[in-house]
Amino acid sequence: MVKLGDSFREHVLSYLDAGVRFDGRKLDEFRPISVEYGISHNAEGSARVTVGSTHVLAGVKMAVEKPYPDTPADGNLMINAELLPLSSSVFESGPPSDEAIEVSRIIDRGIRESKVIDTKKLCIIPKEEVWSVMIDICTINVHGNLIDASALASVAALTSAKLPGYEGKVVKYDELTDKGIPLAASLLPVVVTVFKIGKHLIVDPLPEEESVADARISAAVLEDGSIVALQKGGGLPVTAQEIDSMLGLAQAKAGDLRKLLSGKKLK
Repeated sequence: MVKLGDSFREHVLSYLDAGVRFDGRKLDEFRPISVEYGISHNAEGSARVTVGSTHVLAGVKMAVEKPYPDTPADGNLMINAELLPLSSSVFESGPPSDEAIEVSRIIDRGIRESKVIDTKKLCIIPKEEVWSVMIDICTINVHGNLIDASALASVAALTSAKLPGYEGKVVKYDELTDKGIPLAASLLPVVVTVFKIGKHLIVDPLPEEESVADARISAAVLEDGSIVALQKGGGLPVTAQEIDSMLGLAQAKAGDLRKLLSGKKLK
């Protein structure tokens, strides 16, 4: 992302010093968020998440494949983020960018480390056939906070997914069963990214705020507040005290985002 000049950074800091954002929000306040399920008829599970003007789609596809050699009795998990040029002038067609790879890895790590998917129950025949869970993320419009929006859409799509019918070697994608992917609801990971700008900590940044941020930490948080995965970004270091404050804020806001997965609205 293109960095703006020092004068613009001072302008952002002057707002944060006053305890407000460019759009009038508090430092720890998210923009309006919505979660919509079942937006694709061809996916086994899908969701659309909007965070302000950021719009992200996530879809779950299932396939019967061979397990990985080191986990012969476990299902597979793959996550891919497509940062489409239509969603931002900074995205380009071609191989996955560093940003796309980072988004995929953060979400993959949160889902994998949370153990929310009972991969043993995705095994059909050990060493031979298992269900593979593939999550595709597509950006429609990106206006800040891509990581959190993508992670929320991915988890929402997982919770709505149904296994297709399966007989022998035939996967019946047009005959979804009433069985969902085996999930432990209490282990659903919610990712919250906290940004540091000067001495201030904020969530759900606008692009202008992202452009002048010193550092960020993305935390995958479970229902009980446990943090199962972390990713640090940004060019400057953070102190141990700052990390504690950033993680505390992530834990507090994760509870709000989790309500959206059960159909509740943020107040």
